[in-house]
Amino acid sequence: MAATSFVAASLLRRAALPLGFAVSLPLKNNKLSHQTTLLTFPLTPRLTSSASGLCHLAQAVKGDVAELLKGVGDKTVIEEVKRILEMARRASSRREILHTNFLTPPVMKESMLALTKLADLKAVSQGGYPQAERCRISVGHPEVLTSDPDIIAALSITGNFGFQPCSHGDFLGAILGTGIAREKVGDVILQGEKGAQVIIVPELIDFLMSSLDKVGNVPVSVTKIPLISIDYEPPSTKSFKTIEASARIDAIASAGFKISRSKLVDLIRAISHLALLENI
Repeated sequence: MAATSFVAASLLRRAALPLGFAVSLPLKNNKLSHQTTLLTFPLTPRLTSSASGLCHLAQAVKGDVAELLKGVGDKTVIEEVKRILEMARRASSRREILHTNFLTPPVMKESMLALTKLADLKAVSQGGYPQAERCRISVGHPEVLTSDPDIIAALSITGNFGFQPCSHGDFLGAILGTGIAREKVGDVILQGEKGAQVIIVPELIDFLMSSLDKVGNVPVSVTKIPLISIDYEPPSTKSFKTIEASARIDAIASAGFKISRSKLVDLIRAISHLALLENI
């Protein structure tokens, strides 16, 4: 009887051990790194044995997923975010590296925000270039996911589009017309009369090169290009100097956007109100 009570008490104390967390977000100068977004979360539970450690970790992460879904701002993407969080949980516990397909911007945003709070996880997003809208996420334990996985590739689609210009939809439609699923294709970057460049999963490179021969009524050739050769237009910026009596955001923004401070105050209030509504 005494031995039974001792074992029960020991199990209760072990089950009640708290989990300790430490989060590291290595973002350089508050900006995302070129082509990738790297998030590392070495959160380690303080456990006394490996068996109990796995049990507690699984229970903690399972509970976290349910709680994290409550914080998803865009309720239309909850199911997709849930699948990604569960995939991340499997990857971390099994010491594997798993990858998503190309994600839409809303799913990408909500997933990366949620992944920052999962235990023992590293997440890397890649879209091919800094302003990519559609990206893939790789997840795994920090000890396993030590470099950026090779999970995206780029193709150049060229033809004589001078007399028959083709739109983004024309190129995307031609690609999907070969039988490729939308989630296997990233951004399509128009190149004017030259054609377009497309980001795609590496395993479909050879298939698309052999299957795509026409966009609209224009014959095309498809060739693989390195990611560094992606020709995109970076966002335009403008530098200026101003002297303001206050460092308030409405004063600085007024000088930058050439809008009166009273109008900016109304805009800031409106944005703050929308943010509060999203969190309700």
